[in-house]
Amino acid sequence: MKDQVRDVVEWILAARRIVVFTGAGVSTESGIPDFRSAGGIWEKYDPEDFTYQRFVSSEEAREQYWRLGSEFYHSLKDVKPNPAHVAIAELERMGKLDCVITQNVDGLHQMAGNSPEKVIEVHGTFRTVTCLKCGKRYSREAVQEMIDSGTKVPRCDECKGILKDDTIAFGQAMPERETAEAFRRCEECDLCFVIGSSLVVQPAASMPIAAKQSGARLVIVNRDPTPYDRLADAVIRGSAGAVMTQIVEAVRARIV
Repeated sequence: MKDQVRDVVEWILAARRIVVFTGAGVSTESGIPDFRSAGGIWEKYDPEDFTYQRFVSSEEAREQYWRLGSEFYHSLKDVKPNPAHVAIAELERMGKLDCVITQNVDGLHQMAGNSPEKVIEVHGTFRTVTCLKCGKRYSREAVQEMIDSGTKVPRCDECKGILKDDTIAFGQAMPERETAEAFRRCEECDLCFVIGSSLVVQPAASMPIAAKQSGARLVIVNRDPTPYDRLADAVIRGSAGAVMTQIVEAVRARIV
C-alpha cells in the first residue's frame, strides 16, 4: 500500500484535472446506512414498491414512499462530513480538483467545503423536493414538517401537484444535464479517483471507465473488489477516510 500511495501522490502533483467519483462507501463512514448492503433499507422494503411509475400512478405508493422517506430523513438530518469528504474538499483548496461526481444524495461534499458548482449529483439529492406539475421547489425540511404534522402525502401549496424529493427513483431517467456533464468531465480529466463505489450501478459506473479510456489514470479506493479493478492504475483497499487523509496529507507536505 505504501508504494501505491507514493505513486498516487506523484500523480496528483502532476495532474491538471482531477475528477473524484464517490459512492456509498464514503457516506457510510458518516453513519449513513448503505441501502444495498446486509441490514440495509432494501432488506426491509421491496425496491419494486418504489419505482417512479408506481409513485406517479398510486396514492398508496406515494404514502409508502414518504413513510420510507421520513425514516431516511431522520437518519440523515444530523449527519456530518467525515475525513473522506474533508480530504476531497482539500483537493479543491489545493487547486487540483476539477469536480466531484457523486452517486450519494446526502449533500455532504458541499457541507465539507466543496463548491456546489464542482459537485455533480448524478443520482440527485434528498435535500430538496420539487412539484412534478409546476416545478416549485421546497427544502426537504419544510416538507418533513408537513409530514410530521400529520400529512401522509404532501402536495404542492401552489397547484396541489405531486411532490417528490429530488433523488432519482427506480425507473426514473437519470438527469440529462448532470449525466452528460459528468461523462464530459471524465473524458477530459487526466486523473480519476473512484472512492467508496462498488461500480455496479449503471450508467454512473461507466463514468470512471470513460476517463480511463480517454487516457486518464484511474485510482480505485474501496474496501471491496470492483468489476473494474483490473483496469485501474492503482487499487487501494481500506477506509475511504483513512486512505484519502493519508494521500492528501502527503500531497500537502510536498506543496507547502
